Amino acid sequence: MADEPEAQGARATSEQAKALDKVTDQVEEREVKNVDQSKIQAAMAELAQQQRVKHEAARLREKTLSAVKIQASDVEVLVREFEVDKKAAELRLREHGGDVRAALASYLA
Repeated sequence: MADEPEAQGARATSEQAKALDKVTDQVEEREVKNVDQSKIQAAMAELAQQQRVKHEAARLREKTLSAVKIQASDVEVLVREFEVDKKAAELRLREHGGDVRAALASYLA
């Protein structure tokens, strides 16, 4: 008989939790319905524009770096001295205008 009040209390708590879930679900549904579609579209367009700008900047940087002339012997120095792969050494040299001393110093800084 002592277990009955505890069971009733647990049942009441469970029912209250279910009722609260129903109320919050309805509020969430209303919030979702009230979202302005034009704002969503504007935000998506802005994100797409930002991605295009970043992509274009990366493409231009790649084009500029690829135009820099580097010496194979300079690449080998970086690979040997700093144990980096060939692509990383080439990129570092290109970033420093083909100047092996500046590229070496950049690894030490």
